[in-house]
Parts: sequence; structure tokens; C-alpha cells
Amino acid sequence: MNVTDYVPQRAMVIVAHPDDIEFGCAGTVARWVRHGAEVCYVVCTSGDAGIADVALSRPQAAAIREAEQRAAAEHVGVREVVFLGEPDGVVVNTLDLRKALVRQIRRFKPEVVVTMDPTVLYVRGEYINHPDHRAVGTAAIDAVFPAAGQPHVFQELADEGLAPHKVRKVYVIGFAEGDAVVDIGDTFDLKIAALRAHASQMGEWDPAPRLREWAERTGAGHGVALAEGFKVVTLIGDEDWAARSTGA
Repeated sequence: MNVTDYVPQRAMVIVAHPDDIEFGCAGTVARWVRHGAEVCYVVCTSGDAGIADVALSRPQAAAIREAEQRAAAEHVGVREVVFLGEPDGVVVNTLDLRKALVRQIRRFKPEVVVTMDPTVLYVRGEYINHPDHRAVGTAAIDAVFPAAGQPHVFQELADEGLAPHKVRKVYVIGFAEGDAVVDIGDTFDLKIAALRAHASQMGEWDPAPRLREWAERTGAGHGVALAEGFKVVTLIGDEDWAARSTGA
């Protein structure tokens, strides 16, 4: 399945750390923004444990990484980045985190939520999926369904003027796999530029060759030279979404 032509009007990307988006889906985000989508990033931690320099305090590291994430977002045309302040390295899927994510979903009202895959533990025998990724992925999916769309769940958010909102689709970042791909041939360079904005993480490493290899692997078999892969869950079908959008 190739979903290149689908562009949501509004999308929210929910991840654990600064740079998760750039590794996972920045090419797709750049494509969507180029075609008129409005996108918001929700980053659950500030990456404050992600700089291995004991001379830096965690608040100092957080400030560096938040600035890098905002700079990365600008490369692909995203203007809104929200940091939830969860503790980097020890994120837990709590009801408080779910509520915080429901708050953001009800506020921004995305058509699509993009998040991390909580079911992945090992990747191709060369990577163990970070526990923060798994915790945030589960929390995001639990926030999308059913919590964000149910008026009797987190009813107190109505006092903040936040009405229930049902998300149309969930895109789960596929770690070079998945049942759907997005062609990022025209936006791959933007993805790399965004990733390079995370200077504290890149060091002297040039990410372009490795990410090109991943993108080529993902696009293979789909007729796409460079792609990002996703598992896509459609919660509201085309006809029902059209009826909701027109008020029918």
C-alpha cells in the first residue's frame, strides 16, 4: 500500500525525545506541510538525559535539546512544538501522561496522529527500542482511542474549553517496515537538514548515508526510491469523515 497522495489537513506527531521525529518521520511531515497540512509536534521529554557530558546540568541539556528540536521543526515548516517535561530515560505510561496527551489532541484537533510503535522491542538484531519510545507509543495510542473522543473520560478538560475530538487515522512509525509507505524523495534533503539541527546528538557523524539506506530499504518493493514506512490504523472511514467535515 502506498499512501503518498494522502495529506491530512492537521497532523500531530507524538514522540519521546528531540530527534525521534527526524529519524522516524520528518520526510513525511515535510511532504504534508508542503501540500498544506498544519502540523504540531508533541515531545514528551526534553531529552535532558541525552547529552553524555557531566559538566552540563539536566536543565542545561534540556535547553540545548529543546532549541535543537525547534530548529529542526523549522526546516520542515512546523511552527508549533510542545514539550511535556516528562523525565528523560524513565518515562512511564501513566494516566497523567495520557491526560496530558488527550489535552493536546483536544486542543489541536488533528486529523492524523503519528507516534512510535510500542510493540517493537528488537529491530533487525541491531537495536533495542528505547523504553521511553515504547511508553510514549502506548500512551499516545491510549490517548487517541478511546480517551480523546469520549466526553466522559477526563471530563474536567471541558473546564479548559476542550471538547472531545476523534482522530481519523493513526500512523505508527515503522522502523523501516510497515504496511504503508510515504514517498520522501522530494523531501529527503529536508529530513537530513532537520536531523543535523540536533548537533548535540550528531557530533561528527553524517546521518545521510545511513538514513538513505533505511529509506531505500523501506521503499523497496513499493516502487519508491526513498520512503518512510508506517502501520496505519483508520478509525474513521472516508465517507464518515467527509460527513463530519461538512457537518452532514
